[in-house]
Amino acid sequence: MKNILFALLLVAAPAAHAQLEKTDVHIAVGGKSALYYLPLVLTERLNYFKDEGLNVRISDFAGGTRSLEAVVGGSADVVAGAYEHTINMQSRKQSFQAFVLAGAAPQISVAISSKLAGKYKSPKDLKGLKIGVSAPGSSTNMVINYVLAQGGLKPTDVAIIGVGAGASVIAAIDQGRVDVISQTDPAVTMLERDGKVKLIAETRTPEGTAKLFGGPMPAASLYAPLEFIRKNPHTVQALTNATVRTLRWMQDATPQQILATVPEEYLLGNKAMYLYAYNNVKTAYSKDGYFSEAGARTTLKALASFNPNIKPAEINLAQTYTNEFVKKANAKYGKK
Repeated sequence: MKNILFALLLVAAPAAHAQLEKTDVHIAVGGKSALYYLPLVLTERLNYFKDEGLNVRISDFAGGTRSLEAVVGGSADVVAGAYEHTINMQSRKQSFQAFVLAGAAPQISVAISSKLAGKYKSPKDLKGLKIGVSAPGSSTNMVINYVLAQGGLKPTDVAIIGVGAGASVIAAIDQGRVDVISQTDPAVTMLERDGKVKLIAETRTPEGTAKLFGGPMPAASLYAPLEFIRKNPHTVQALTNATVRTLRWMQDATPQQILATVPEEYLLGNKAMYLYAYNNVKTAYSKDGYFSEAGARTTLKALASFNPNIKPAEINLAQTYTNEFVKKANAKYGKK
């Protein structure tokens, strides 16, 4: 009997992975070292993708639009990026769908150089300034566009400059190449703590996000062309399982465990500051990977406020995200 059970286990184990339509998956991400993408980094470092039978390759780009371009061009399969891109793409008649949420808040802060902070009173004072985003069209660009709209300004009233993420953001401020940044942590926290910038707006927490946008704003997610998801449901389920497992792990992990798992170079030479930045944003991560209808509506409203090409009546929000895979992942890895 034991021999029969053992034989059955040997057969069953590879079968779970054999059902994957695609074991080699290429994920494109924009600014991998940012805390915005911490769940992706941890999933990779904890070998959770491998545990699901996946061989995942992650390519890092300067920003969210660049990683999206890689998938549109066919050189990558899945994007690790902001949920809002699925709405943007639908407005261009291209169907993309987000299938697991990693970020429950954007973690993006807008900060002005301390040299100019004394002259800043409201968003309208940003007119004519040079603003550093990760890449034009990225989520960091979306947030500054929204802030500009609050001051009655258009995106064309400022100069948008792509400066990447991490150390390059700090260099852009230090060298005076930009006056304002719309960026993620740990870079913003480091500049803020060094007295080089002053915060104008922040979405590091669900509370800060609601204050700026008037509701929840889903952020980092895994999304892909709808056709890819339909053709590879088991592969997408495996990606979702690994991500949800990480989100569950993060809830119990100590800051020291996070620090020990992240690549040394992501700490920007300052472990204490990285931990400080992590503590600033730790409530911004999703606990279970689920999308909310309220969050989708907030995102659509925000995008439509400054992008005339996005007409809410023409957007099918239900098609921009799905909780189908997250539900199964939580059944597998959810707490009892």
